[in-house]
Amino acid sequence: MASMDLPTPPDHVPAAGPDVTAAGAVVFRKANGGEVLLVHRPKYDDWSWPKGKQDPGEHVTATAVREVLEETGVEIRLTSPLAPQAYVVSGGRMKTVHYWVARVLGDADVSAYRPNDEIDDLGWFSLEKARNQLTYADDVDLLDQAEQLHKRTSALVVLRHARAVKRGTWPGSDDERPLTTVGREQARSLIPVLSAYGVTRVVSSDSLRCLRTIAPYVRDHVLSIDADPGLNEDDSTPVTIRSAVAGLMASKENAVICSHRPVLPQIFETLGIEEEPLGPGEMVVCHH
Repeated sequence: MASMDLPTPPDHVPAAGPDVTAAGAVVFRKANGGEVLLVHRPKYDDWSWPKGKQDPGEHVTATAVREVLEETGVEIRLTSPLAPQAYVVSGGRMKTVHYWVARVLGDADVSAYRPNDEIDDLGWFSLEKARNQLTYADDVDLLDQAEQLHKRTSALVVLRHARAVKRGTWPGSDDERPLTTVGREQARSLIPVLSAYGVTRVVSSDSLRCLRTIAPYVRDHVLSIDADPGLNEDDSTPVTIRSAVAGLMASKENAVICSHRPVLPQIFETLGIEEEPLGPGEMVVCHH
């Protein structure tokens, strides 16, 4: 059975407004039996997790990866989601911070870090020392959650294709229906989201609208698409869907499977998770 993030629609980034959305990560490395990365903010004189505000039009998963890199110089990939923190900030605004467990990519050395006005110190701490170093009880709670989840998992992104031209207005074969302008924008917005999870394997229905949904990410990361007729809206069967999902689960790669609304219930059933209603270009991220 897989666990999952809440639906993450690239086209439904929270609108600009009085409330504040931010994201960060509890970053683990294997050294010395397991350590986590903490930062010190001179403005508040506190030790906490690397995090920061969402940029306009940015998905929160991309925010988490970007903020950790900007604040610490450490490149990460996200794994399991953690409970978000919500609290009131200046002006009575509500701030919500989304967190993930994360693993480092490449060099995790921070000895060459140069202090600045935002982050003047940082370091790797054992879990026991981190609990004593963290300023806020809520951040200690996050560490407790992360400790239970930080074992290496794989991500399987279940993706509905982006918005396509309506059936009634398309004169050709249904398999050849292209994406709309909005759909093409949704497809491009997938790049940072799938990058945040380190997706390296791409499986898709062989319908054009599914292939075009995933094409920008594939081009950006120089990957290939496994176009599977068994995920096609017209040709799929429970057997072909179970086969595709089972192959991805067994591979242990971070993967995305792109298909159609009528096919999604069988995918969720195969994964052993509750069905999620997804709009065009929306996804859920399952961890196994």
